[in-house]
Amino acid sequence: MDWAPGYREFAPPEALRPSVSCLWVGVAPSGEHRTTVVLPDACVDLIWEQGKGAYVAGPDTGPAPATSPPGTIIAGVRFAPGAAGPALGMPMSALLDQRVDVGDLGSRPAAGLAGRLPGWLAPDVALRELIEVAGALAEEGPTDVLAARAARLLGRAPVEAEAVAGRLEVSERQLRRRCQASVGYGPATMRRVLRFRRFVSWADAGARGGDLAGVAFGLGYADQAHLTRECVRLAGLTPAALIAARRGSARPRPQGASARRSGTG
Repeated sequence: MDWAPGYREFAPPEALRPSVSCLWVGVAPSGEHRTTVVLPDACVDLIWEQGKGAYVAGPDTGPAPATSPPGTIIAGVRFAPGAAGPALGMPMSALLDQRVDVGDLGSRPAAGLAGRLPGWLAPDVALRELIEVAGALAEEGPTDVLAARAARLLGRAPVEAEAVAGRLEVSERQLRRRCQASVGYGPATMRRVLRFRRFVSWADAGARGGDLAGVAFGLGYADQAHLTRECVRLAGLTPAALIAARRGSARPRPQGASARRSGTG
């Protein structure tokens, strides 16, 4: 594994799919504290931080600034939407906008994680432990298929949250309850977050100005003003400022309380 400064993500072992969307590592530069802002993405991360140990970064509903000490090494497992609640054995709505030490989670599946992932481990060992732990958690608590399907529908293209329940042949109340437990929030909020992530992906793809009104409409916003309001609410920046900020970052999406929750992601 490359432990040079920066952020890198890579595909999980096949056995971890579809519960895990990716594995990642983040290394802060030596000699300086690194302050970054994490953006909502409907995901939950199990994170190991050198010198600190293991914790969970719950689902965000707004921008989350975080600072990493010089040289900090962080590794994480990013659970896909619908996977974290069953894997961790608790409703993700209880972890909204929180970073919680695994020893404080209070769920049986997470009970032994602190002992397996102390902060003094060598980074390579910690990453292997994370992968093994994630596999065991996912096996014990498989992904909520209904919530995962809802996330895929809401993430692909503009679609009304109310229509998703009908597509999945369940009541809106049941879908909301399942999503809140496994993802952290209901279909309406998930739609907002995933629509915003489509804008972030567009920006990261090398967008060069252009007609933001047209882009907004194509992504499912009512108009450019709607995009601006949502971008300020979810990122703390206007669309133009967010595009500029992400262009100025070599790798804008480290996720962890100091990685997934420690980078503009």
